Amino acid sequence: MKSLRKKIDRLKPHFSEGGRFEKLRSVFEGFESFLFVPDTVTSRGAHIRDSIDLKRTMTVVIIALVPAMLFGMWNTGFQHFRSTGVEASFLQMFLFGFIKLLPLIIVTYVTGLGIEFIAAQIRGHEINEGFLVTGLLIPLIVPIDIPLWMLALATAFAVILGKEVFGGTGMNVFNPALLARAFLFFSYPGWMSGDRVWIEGLTEGKNVVDGFSGATPLGLLMQNQTDALPSLKEMFIGTIPGSVGETSTLAILIGAAILIITGIGSWKIMTGVFAGGIVMGLLFNLIGANQYMELPFYYHLVMGGFAFGAVFMATDPVTASQTETGKWIYGFLIGLLSIFIRVINPAYPEGVMLAILLMNAFAPLIDYYVVQANIKRRLKRARVSLNTGAK
Repeated sequence: MKSLRKKIDRLKPHFSEGGRFEKLRSVFEGFESFLFVPDTVTSRGAHIRDSIDLKRTMTVVIIALVPAMLFGMWNTGFQHFRSTGVEASFLQMFLFGFIKLLPLIIVTYVTGLGIEFIAAQIRGHEINEGFLVTGLLIPLIVPIDIPLWMLALATAFAVILGKEVFGGTGMNVFNPALLARAFLFFSYPGWMSGDRVWIEGLTEGKNVVDGFSGATPLGLLMQNQTDALPSLKEMFIGTIPGSVGETSTLAILIGAAILIITGIGSWKIMTGVFAGGIVMGLLFNLIGANQYMELPFYYHLVMGGFAFGAVFMATDPVTASQTETGKWIYGFLIGLLSIFIRVINPAYPEGVMLAILLMNAFAPLIDYYVVQANIKRRLKRARVSLNTGAK
């Protein structure tokens, strides 16, 4: 690492002001900060000094995503070989999923980072690490068989219209990864709402064993096939069809523990989402107007992207509520709306996506009313103190 540091230091003057490659300064600084912690720190004055920075924050989130990603790679191979009736070892299943997921990750990062590099050059700003997590989230929430050109288009849409037009990282209103999924859902619904696309190879229908449909649990519910649902254990562990990162609630909860212990993810938002989902699920159980409403409330917590959205999407610090009370309200409403949309409108079975995007828009309003309520409460307390003192 020392030799690499020396080489970068020798190249740095060429990219600094007055150097031959001055116009590429932001690109050079982006690579440098990715490899090493920036050495520009405050030495005096009233500044907060902390070891955490954006790169470390993004790194922790990526580490938290690893359990869900690794399990998803194995499950991709498991579902493929199960659909074809071919016996395969654990390693063969994992390698199959790794090979299928790797191109999706590469395309997402190349497209997203390429756009961010161009935007930074145009503005003359530094390149930040905000896309490091987004670039991994997007491949984990799309079908494994999605065409690469389609994925690149969705990523470009999310980065340009969902992030850069607002000013870049820290300024966006909506979660970029969910915007990419929403773009695919409404532009190419056959790829996002179908069943066969969630398992590699089923799109062509080649060598599929008899009786294997590849339907996801939410797909079965859309068809009122509640009797065909996998067991609660299967859905919790994640041995079911679905997007790579969303199937295993167990792996997602391991990631949640990492985020909570490190203080990167808000446990209040996570708890609020699950609480809202439980309340709405219980309410539908009481109504019991159809089979979907009669489904035990706890099934909703392990189906689709509910757990993944609660842990990795709803807790996005840029698009979520910032006040402590607001985090409870924000999370609770996401859970409430997720199950409400999922059950009331089967056309949108993955209600968590729309619920989070909707609450992203209302997060500033929630914080505003929380702050105003605190101001009124303190003013009232101050008036009471003055009146008491006057007497």
